[in-house]
This record gives sequence, C-alpha cells and structure tokens, in this order.
Amino acid sequence: MSVLERLHIISAVQDPPTPRAYRLRTEFANSLRAALTGGGNHRSFGVPCDAPDEERVTVPQLDDFARRQWEAILYYMVGSTSATGLGSGAGGTTVTAGTKSLLQLGHLVEVKGQRAVITQGGFDFLLKEVNAQVWSLLIVYLEESSPTLSMETVDVLSFIFMLGSLELGQAYSTANLTPTQSRMLEDLNDFGLIYRMGSSTTASTSGGEYFYPTRLATTLTSDATALTNTISNSLSSPSSPQAQQQKGYIIIETNYRLYAYTTSLLQIAVLNLFTRLHTRFPNLVSGKLTKESVQRAVDLGIKSDQIISYLKTHAHPQMRAAAGSGEARLPPTVMDQIRLWQMEQDRMVDSPGFLMKDFSGEEEYRRNRDYARDLAVLIWWSDARRCFFVSRIEQLAAFAKNQAKR
Repeated sequence: MSVLERLHIISAVQDPPTPRAYRLRTEFANSLRAALTGGGNHRSFGVPCDAPDEERVTVPQLDDFARRQWEAILYYMVGSTSATGLGSGAGGTTVTAGTKSLLQLGHLVEVKGQRAVITQGGFDFLLKEVNAQVWSLLIVYLEESSPTLSMETVDVLSFIFMLGSLELGQAYSTANLTPTQSRMLEDLNDFGLIYRMGSSTTASTSGGEYFYPTRLATTLTSDATALTNTISNSLSSPSSPQAQQQKGYIIIETNYRLYAYTTSLLQIAVLNLFTRLHTRFPNLVSGKLTKESVQRAVDLGIKSDQIISYLKTHAHPQMRAAAGSGEARLPPTVMDQIRLWQMEQDRMVDSPGFLMKDFSGEEEYRRNRDYARDLAVLIWWSDARRCFFVSRIEQLAAFAKNQAKR
C-alpha cells in the first residue's frame, strides 16, 4: 500500500469510518476507466484495421509462423544448422544477427569460433514453458537492447503489455505507434510475436501499415498456453492418439540405452547434447548415455542434475506407470553414473560469493553462520578457523549490523 501511495495511484481517506481506508486518485481512476473502455486517444488496445483481402492471414498461418520463428531460435541455441525456412506464406528466414546478439547478451549462448554453443542458462531456458521463454527473452531485450539502441523503456513496456491485450487474427495499424515502438516491430517479427507484411522476411507494398499479433504475443499476460512447445510437450508413440496427449517420450534402460519416440528435429538436437545417438527411424531415435557424451555436455556448462531433471520430465508414460506413483523414476544406476561422470570432469567447483571472517568470538561466529544457513546462502565453513563463505551478503550484513546495535 505504501508503494501505491508513493506512485500516486491511491490516497488515504481522511477521517474514514474504518481505521484504514484508501481510494484511487482521481487522475489514475480516470485513466484506468479510459483504458478499460477504450476511450480517449491513448489507443491502449491498439487500432484495429482491415488488411487487403489478398494479404489477410488466418490464425493457423499465424500459429505456424510463430512456431517456426521461435523454433528457429531454439535450433540456433542447440547448434542446429537446420533453422532455415518458415514454409509457404512466411518466406524463408534465418536467425537474425540482432537475435543472435540478444541471446549472447542474455548469456544463453556463447560463440566459440564460428559456432554458437549453449550455456547452462541456455539449457535452463530450453526446459521452460514457451510463455516463460518469451518473457525471459523480452526481459533481456528490455534490459540490454533498449538502452543500447536508445529506445524509450516506457514505450517498450507499454507496447509489450498492449500486445497481451490484442485479439488473435486481427490486423492492427502502425500509424499510432511511437518511433520506439515502430523500431520494435522488426525485432518482434524476428521473435515470432508479430507477423508483419513488408518486413525483411516478407514482401508487400502496403503491409508496413499494419501488423498481426501472434499467439506468442496475445498470451503474454494470461496463463493460456502460447504454443505447443516441441521440447516441453513431447509426444510418445505417434500411433497412439491417447499417448499423444501425454507428456513424455523417452525410455531409458539400466544399460544406459535411450529410446526417444519423437519426430521433432529440435527434440533430437537437445538429446544430442548429452547422448550418443546412433539410429533414427521414422518415429524413433535410439542412442546411449556414455561417459564421453555426458562429459561433453558438462563442458558446455550443463550439469548432471539438469540432465536427470530433463530425462525425468520427459520420461515415457510407460516409465511413469512402472514407477507406480505416476512420477517417472529413472534407473538408480543411470542417475548415479551421470553424477559420477560429472564429478570426474569437474573435480573443483567455483562459486562467486563473500568470505566472512574476523569475528569477535565463538558466539558471534556461530550466530552469523547459523543465520547464513537458515537463509540457504551458506556454501562452506570452517569452525576451526571461524570463517565461512556465502553466496549473498545483503541480509547477512543487515543481520550483523542489528546484532552489533544490541
């Protein structure tokens, strides 16, 4: 409530009948009413317009465009060379230089030589739902690209939230957009959030006057699924319609052999990060988890727990049924061996943080150490030396300061 007051959104009621009462400030209330009803000249919900008949785009075409654009980015992250083409109606495309630079700024990929290599953060990114992936990339775009390109942050935020309120399949005019928002159109087209005729991937004489939001954009501020993520919503055996509705497509045996019921090139590329794949059938790929394949993934920054989590999340429904509890259970020998292979590769682990030492006595040391443990920031400690190492220091410093005052 204090924050809302400082932002002049609410104000306290003088002499209210109840102990504490607030009301919306008149200026904010009027603006909110105008935004909700579409009144005024602010155009909070965009300006709908009619596209020429020959250039109208259907919702399935928008979904196809958005999915292919987004998967092209994911293909690039996993080092795939097949991120080309968006099919008929959208024209061929590749991941643009601006998008590649954005992925590097977000520490999702690292360029080694002439090739992009996925990072640990990038692998975490791949495991998220599409909505979370989109927001993660937009946050990087807001924090990194906007200041670099001298774009107005308020305009960027305003346009992003406006996209979340637009109607799928409706064309919207670009005439009322600010210069910053007009510059955003090309970038958001590259991400697959909007479909714009006349962009670098299309050709039109009049398309630059309007744009279509895709499902990636219209679900930004809702809990609806953006698109069927070919990584997080995988298919099992394609011959079984019931199995297709369930998540999971990976079967692992105790001899480290892996079978994946999938036709997705993207899923195969992700598996190839930590598996030695050797056979591919129309609806199945098979391979084996080996010391070399797992340690190759470790070299990329992918941790053993991430690999195990991925395999559990996308385990075939038969593995869940075998577990009895409905939760996938990998063979213990496989999980243990994956962790051992990482330990062989990473005998030392570095962690950024702060070393706390020079305490006045044993009691002060133990009090601060225990508090750090309660905060889950304690990484290492030595009772003999009266020192410990923490990942964060803000709350611990405040705690120590308060203790000193007593």
